[in-house]
Amino acid sequence: MAPPIVPLVRRLTLADFRSYAALDIRFSNKLVAFTGENGAGKTNLLEALSMFSPGRGLRGAELSACVRHGGGGFAVSIELQSQDHTTQLGHGFDPGGEGRRFRLDRAPAPSARAFADHLIVLWLTPSMDGLFAGSAGERRRFLDRLTLGVDAEHGARVSRFERALRSRNRLLEENGDPRWLSATEKEVAALGVAVAAARLETTRRLAALIEETRHDSSPFPFAQIALAGEIEEMLAQEPAFTVEERFRALLQDNRRRDAAAGRALIGPQASDLRVRHGPKGEAAHDCSTGEQKALLTGLILAHARLIAVMRGLAPSLLLDEVAAHFDPRRRDALFDELDRLGGQAFMTGADPALFDALKERADIFSVTPGRAELRLA
Repeated sequence: MAPPIVPLVRRLTLADFRSYAALDIRFSNKLVAFTGENGAGKTNLLEALSMFSPGRGLRGAELSACVRHGGGGFAVSIELQSQDHTTQLGHGFDPGGEGRRFRLDRAPAPSARAFADHLIVLWLTPSMDGLFAGSAGERRRFLDRLTLGVDAEHGARVSRFERALRSRNRLLEENGDPRWLSATEKEVAALGVAVAAARLETTRRLAALIEETRHDSSPFPFAQIALAGEIEEMLAQEPAFTVEERFRALLQDNRRRDAAAGRALIGPQASDLRVRHGPKGEAAHDCSTGEQKALLTGLILAHARLIAVMRGLAPSLLLDEVAAHFDPRRRDALFDELDRLGGQAFMTGADPALFDALKERADIFSVTPGRAELRLA
C-alpha cells in the first residue's frame, strides 16, 4: 500500500476574522504551536483552519460571530502544499452579499466538501473533555465527525435525515395526510439506515485498527468502542434493504407513541457510542478526568491513522490546549506520536515552556491580540 499523501498548510491569511483585522503567516514545519495568554487569539487561528471542513468549525459558532467587530465579513485562505503541487483553498462570509462562500484555486466551489480531496481536518478541544460523561447526543455528534473523516458525504446525509425527521414530527403534530406521512417515513427509513450503516462501518473499522495497533504500555490507553442502537443491531444481522423496511414499519406502528413524545423514539437519532478504557476494562465515564483526557486523545490519534489508511490522505490535527493537561512524560509521548502520524498538527498553549521539547522540530509562534509572530530559537 502506498504511503498517504501529506498535505501541508504553508501559508494562512485572515481578513476580519475574529480578533484579526489582517494576518499573513507562513509555516515550514509539520508541527506548529501557538503560545500566548488566554484571550490572545490562539484558538481563533485553529477555528479558521477548522472551517475548511464541512460544518461550522470547532466552535460550531454562527458565521456572524466570526466577523471581527467593525468588519463587514471575513475571509480566510490557505496555501496547501501536497507533494510538488500547491493548492489554494479559501472560505469566507459576506452577510450583505453572497453569504457563505468557498473557493478552490480561486474558482468558486459549492461547499467545504469540495476541499475533502485536498485537506481533512480533525480537532480536539477542551469543550470535548466531558464527552464520555455527557449526553448521548454529544457522542453522536462526535461519531458523526469521525464518520465524516472517512466519508465526506456523511454530513449532508445526516442533515437530510434530520430534516426528514422534523417533517414527520410536524405531520404527526398536525395530524397530517397519511399519504404524506407514509412517504416521509419511507424517506426517514432510507436515510436513517444509510446514516446508521456509515456510523457502524466507521466504528467497526476504528475498533479493528485500535485492536491491531494497541500497546498496553502506551501513555494513551486504547479504547474499546461499540455503537449501541436498535437499527445498528438490526444491521449487524440483516441486509440494509431488510432493515430499511423494518424501520419503516416501526415508524408506522409507533405513530401514536411518537406523536405523544413529540419525536421518533426509535432510530439512529437515539443511538449511542459506548467507550471503555481498554487496559482497565472500565466504562470511560467511570474513569478519572485525566484518564478520560488521555483516552480521548488516543481515540483521536487512532482516528487520524484510520483516515490515512482509508483515504490515502494524512489529516491535519488541531489540538487546543492539549499539552497543558499532561505530565511531561505523556506530553513528550504526544509529540512523538504526532511525528509518527506524519500529518500536520497545530497546537495551542498558554505556557511557552510546554513546547520546549519541540524547539528544533516545530514552528512556535507567539500570539498577541491581532498578531502571531514566529519565535526564534
